[in-house]
Amino acid sequence: MVFSIVSPPHTISSGDFFIEGGNSIKLRQSLPELIGETLWLNGAVTTKELIGDQPCIVHFWSVSCDLCTDVMPEFNRLRNKYRNAMNVVAVHMPRAKGDKDLQDIERSVKKYGMTQPVFVDNNLHLTKQFGNQFVPAYYLFDRNGKLRHVQAGGGGMNLLEMRIKRLLEESRR
Repeated sequence: MVFSIVSPPHTISSGDFFIEGGNSIKLRQSLPELIGETLWLNGAVTTKELIGDQPCIVHFWSVSCDLCTDVMPEFNRLRNKYRNAMNVVAVHMPRAKGDKDLQDIERSVKKYGMTQPVFVDNNLHLTKQFGNQFVPAYYLFDRNGKLRHVQAGGGGMNLLEMRIKRLLEESRR
């Protein structure tokens, strides 16, 4: 299932963990600065490094999300297929207090073959910048750093790939 993300100000609860935020990032808005991390895994990147030459995808996931791990092989296939044409960064968004264990996060990154930079967001700084509520969630930015597509949920990798192809075609012009 794929969800369209258009939401008013929100507060959501997942178990004993709350995420409070304002509006979600809107289409054509700029990629937020990648700051406030708890830790970077697989190397740190800056917003400036992610935009300019090619599109970028920001992928939100969580260690406690079964759907995230179920679709990880499909996402990794897309990441590998477009590795020379697109920048990818993952954001680990804790959904519960137990999701903040750095050793668990590191183990999961290795177990699921995540080779892209991973921004561990235990304080939800970047999550709030995006207004993100869902995992998995995918934010696709053009080479100028403007948001062009958002989707959440486990299905829809074909749709995501179609949007990636469209952005790549635009960037060749």
